[in-house]
Amino acid sequence: MFKSLSTVGLFTLLSRILGFLRDMVFAQVFGAGAMTDAFFVAFKIPNFLRRLFAEGAFSVAFVPVLTEYREKRSFVDLKGFVDHVAGTLGAVLLAVVVVGMLGAPAVVALFAPGFIGDELQFPLAVEMLRLTFPYILFISLVAFAGGIMNAHGRFAVPAFTPVLLNLSLIGCALWLAPRLDQPVVALAWGVLLAGALQFLFQLPWLARLKLLPTFRPAPGDEGVRRILRLMLPALFGISVTQLNLLLDTLIASFLAAGSISWLYYSDRLMEFPVGILGVALGTVVLPKLSQQHAAESPEAFSRTLDWALRNVVLFAAPAALGLILLAGPMIATLFQSDAFTVGDIQMSRSSLIAYSLGLFGFVAIKVLAPGFYARQDTRTPVRIAVIAMLTNMAMNLILVWPLQHAGLAVATSISALVNAGLLLYHLRRQGIYEPSAGWRNTGVRVAAGLLVMAALLLPLIGDLSGWLEMGRLARVWKLGWLILLAAGAYFVTLFALGVRKQDFLRG
Repeated sequence: MFKSLSTVGLFTLLSRILGFLRDMVFAQVFGAGAMTDAFFVAFKIPNFLRRLFAEGAFSVAFVPVLTEYREKRSFVDLKGFVDHVAGTLGAVLLAVVVVGMLGAPAVVALFAPGFIGDELQFPLAVEMLRLTFPYILFISLVAFAGGIMNAHGRFAVPAFTPVLLNLSLIGCALWLAPRLDQPVVALAWGVLLAGALQFLFQLPWLARLKLLPTFRPAPGDEGVRRILRLMLPALFGISVTQLNLLLDTLIASFLAAGSISWLYYSDRLMEFPVGILGVALGTVVLPKLSQQHAAESPEAFSRTLDWALRNVVLFAAPAALGLILLAGPMIATLFQSDAFTVGDIQMSRSSLIAYSLGLFGFVAIKVLAPGFYARQDTRTPVRIAVIAMLTNMAMNLILVWPLQHAGLAVATSISALVNAGLLLYHLRRQGIYEPSAGWRNTGVRVAAGLLVMAALLLPLIGDLSGWLEMGRLARVWKLGWLILLAAGAYFVTLFALGVRKQDFLRG
């Protein structure tokens, strides 16, 4: 299982590095302001739906049922199930896309009401949303194909596919933008192109599994009905973090111009470890847990959860501390330009620190939620998600006034920690997860590693003003060796205190 995690993590790392390059291009070419706010809203809405439907509710409902078909039924039944799901999913999403494109003004007004009345920002967001909305159709079919491959132990292709989105956006920003009257619209074209490329890229690999679908809508099919029953509560449960981020966007549209962009850039940095660790763990763990549940092996199920949680603690803790200590230098190194000013750096830094406080929660949810979804229990996570959502809404209202956009990030972090804590509590309470021996020692060792890491970094980082005076290459060099030094100090400390390779591998 660790090999699969490494494969997914490696390709996710490549995608995230290209994502940073993409955001550097965005910052250099477009900066942070009203035009970029309009694009990020136009991209965030279908991206939210992608995480809600494709990577969220659909994936957690589809993979366990697909695994059960694969384990307990014939290949003919499996192929029929795949065809019926593809046809039903495609028909529903096509209708959603048509409605979304026709109703783009109402959608923008709903999700960014602060744009209403702006003669440039509102119509620009509507124009770009009509280009980006079909992305939800393509990327949901990509998630469908990826779910099939993951259930068959083929993790590399689905993990590589997001690279195509970053390449498409970079290409359109550099080549297409200078050729348009409104350059930022090139990014919307890049999203549309990326969706089509990602879907087409998956097809040959499905053909190798002999599971290339023929799209046959069958909403009455037994397997399709089971997926729909599981999806309805999961639509909210798995995506509470995304709903929280969308609420941040809605409220931020009323704040100072650039607030949405500051939240976007800080969220992108926070999503780097969440993607590499959380998404990779969740991708690998869900099929494994589904298989163990189908095989009626509760002991193995608990061991898999324990292994995943141990890796969350070992890796997420230093990632969160590193983001907090290096927030300013990272943003200055990656994004500063004539368009992305010192003020933008300082604002993005504050929201990155706020998001980093909840990093453990963001990552842990990716592991804990599959503990329920693999057992085809979508109701418990929904009840927990409702509590987390209400927490986020309350904290938004409390913190947005004194902290502005950073208050929205703090509220999202608190919500994620509440969500993760309640998921863990109910897994323990229901007897699904029993921690193995050694957790207290793990906690002590991780705490010691963090102390050594902080002691080394703090005197070496210096003031943000010093970073701003340095050239870009000098910043990259210094940031790179500081990250390597911090990681080395942390893991050397763990090794000195007795942590070994098998602590990462077992499970």
